[in-house]
Amino acid sequence: MIEELKAKLEAEVNRLQHELNVTLPNEIRKAVELGDLRENSEYKAALERQQFVQARLGQLRQRLSKLSQIDVTQIPTDRVGLGSRVTVEDVKTGSTEVYHLVFGDAVEFEEGHVTMASPIGRALIGKAVGEVALLKLPTMTRQLKIVELWTIHQQVTIEEDS
Repeated sequence: MIEELKAKLEAEVNRLQHELNVTLPNEIRKAVELGDLRENSEYKAALERQQFVQARLGQLRQRLSKLSQIDVTQIPTDRVGLGSRVTVEDVKTGSTEVYHLVFGDAVEFEEGHVTMASPIGRALIGKAVGEVALLKLPTMTRQLKIVELWTIHQQVTIEEDS
C-alpha cells in the first residue's frame, strides 16, 4: 500500500517536472514572442501555472519524504492502524460496514477508504476485534463494534502469496 502510494506520487512528480521544465517554458517563450507582456493573458496564465506547479511539486516531495520515514514494523499486528481493513457492526442498528484506513492522498470513497485523521479513522485507531469504538458525530454518537480486522501485515502476506 505504501509502495503503491509512493509510485502514484512519483508519477505525478515526474509529470509535473516535465511540465515545469519543458511545456511551460515553451508556452512562456511563445507568449513573449507575441509582444507587450503587460496585456498578454497567455503570459500571465503560464506564469500562474508555473507557480502552481512549483508549489504542488513542493507538497509532493514533502509527502514522499514523510512516506519514506514510515516504519511498517511499528504498525500493530493485532489492532487497527494504517492500512487496516476493518469490518464494524453498528451496535444500535446491527448494520455492518467495511472501512480501509489510508493516507489522505489515497482516498477512494467509493471503496470504503477513510483517512486516519477523519473522525471514523480516529475512533477506530488502536482498537482490537471485539472492542467498541465510539464515533462522535454532531447529531449523535455511534457505537461501532469491531467484528473483523485485517492489518497491513496480513494484507502484505496475502499479496505476496498471490
